[in-house]
Amino acid sequence: MISAIPNMNLEQEITRKRRAQRFNLWLGMIGMFMMFAALSSGFIVYTASSPDKGLKTILPDTFIYSTIIIVVSSITMHLAYSAIKKGNVKLQQLLVLITTVLGIVFFILQVNSWGILTERGVYFVNTNASQSFIYIFTGMHLAHIIGGLWVLLRCYVLSLRSSVESNVFRTELATIFWHFLDFVWLFIYVFLLLNQ
Repeated sequence: MISAIPNMNLEQEITRKRRAQRFNLWLGMIGMFMMFAALSSGFIVYTASSPDKGLKTILPDTFIYSTIIIVVSSITMHLAYSAIKKGNVKLQQLLVLITTVLGIVFFILQVNSWGILTERGVYFVNTNASQSFIYIFTGMHLAHIIGGLWVLLRCYVLSLRSSVESNVFRTELATIFWHFLDFVWLFIYVFLLLNQ
């Protein structure tokens, strides 16, 4: 009976820490979304001030390919979470690695898109600030993708030496964050499409 009390306190402490981590994740994601919403508002206000300040360019096809890649990576991450909930650590690890590789491919496609844009004469610094917003939106998102890749790699490395219960929680948080990055990219892409 006496030895059960420290174990109960340890479980309560773990539960409290996990609640705090989940809350911090959601708080961070809300802040990130607000930042992208503010950028969108800035773009709308700037372009509304003059009809000749629109994007005036066609988005590169690599944006379509990267959209497909990030949606697929969201699916593989969801499958990784489903696998670990069933206790299948090996499948979870494989799917987290696949998601990581897809995230890297997404990153490469986005950087390639910048090359295509510059070939078309769309530069970060130019007289039409609307075109600069393409780089700002995608650059800010890529900064978050780097963070997401770090979360995925950490999830994988720690899964090699953690209990299934810890892996479930860690994979849950990684999945939520990766889905958020997917959602933000879809928001950015649709927003840019509607304004091109």
